Amino acid sequence: MTWYQTITLLEILFLILFLGLYIGYLVRIRRVAVFFKQRPHAVWFKFLLRHVYIILLVIAILGPSFGAMKKEIKTIGKDIYIAVDLSRSMDATDVQPTRLEKAKREILRLISQFNSDRIGLITFSSEAFIQSPLTFDQNALKLYSQVLRTNLLPHAGTNYTPVLEMVLDKFNKPTSSPDQEEQKARVLVLISDGEDFGEDYSELAERLLEQNIRVFALGIGTPEGGRIPVAQGFKKDKRGKTVVTRLNTASLVQLTERTGGQYYEVNDRISEVSRLINNINSIEGELRESKTVDVTANKYVYPLALALFLILLDVLITVKLIRI
Repeated sequence: MTWYQTITLLEILFLILFLGLYIGYLVRIRRVAVFFKQRPHAVWFKFLLRHVYIILLVIAILGPSFGAMKKEIKTIGKDIYIAVDLSRSMDATDVQPTRLEKAKREILRLISQFNSDRIGLITFSSEAFIQSPLTFDQNALKLYSQVLRTNLLPHAGTNYTPVLEMVLDKFNKPTSSPDQEEQKARVLVLISDGEDFGEDYSELAERLLEQNIRVFALGIGTPEGGRIPVAQGFKKDKRGKTVVTRLNTASLVQLTERTGGQYYEVNDRISEVSRLINNINSIEGELRESKTVDVTANKYVYPLALALFLILLDVLITVKLIRI
């Protein structure tokens, strides 16, 4: 048998106080009995009854535990890469304050929700770069996400091919155990406004599907679109007209459908990030750690129930100490 709690100075003082007060009560009863020349033998029944239920209450507080059993504890997690589009169109203000600032806020939500998963951060435009490798360090990830700016990468438009190739390369690095590699749940969260100026990525999507790498896309923007702020006002095309960038869902939806993922959207009116989080959480994760521990059941209820019964008995049963 084991105990959930240990006897502390508080319990000891409580018992000493109770015993001292009760002894004082017995001394007074004995004096009254001697005065009336009687012997109050019934008081010893109450004395024994009350001490029994006090001891039972203390035992219940300490939490007697027995019935040991073995229980397997498993730690489950996933590998998740979050890829963020840093092309100039992410500076558009159709989503306040900008598309990128809105995306950064949603990234913080994603990081905080996947605390048992390894998360990596990728930035891309026409090229892709690792901002943070897969890690459990949420503080570092949050710091990396806060410094994201569109001027960190060359402004040559958006191309999904480099980021998809990078994810395939990172996820396909061999591990020590082939079985463990098969168990891994691998996810790419692609955050972009959908304006893809790259080549066809159908072959890459098929390879992602073969490797069981699911792509979930988070579209940032509105169909109405917005202007792109620059130093001289707003970005203009070669003919001098103001550029309006619009959310293009077609390429994102196509990519997610081909890889077994799903498309979600964020703007000033709606945010489907909660649905994204729930969907990723529903994916069975990788077994990262498994250990067996001894488990015992706290049986405090039995001494507590018996103590309550004896207290009720003490209230109902009366004894005559002095007969006149």
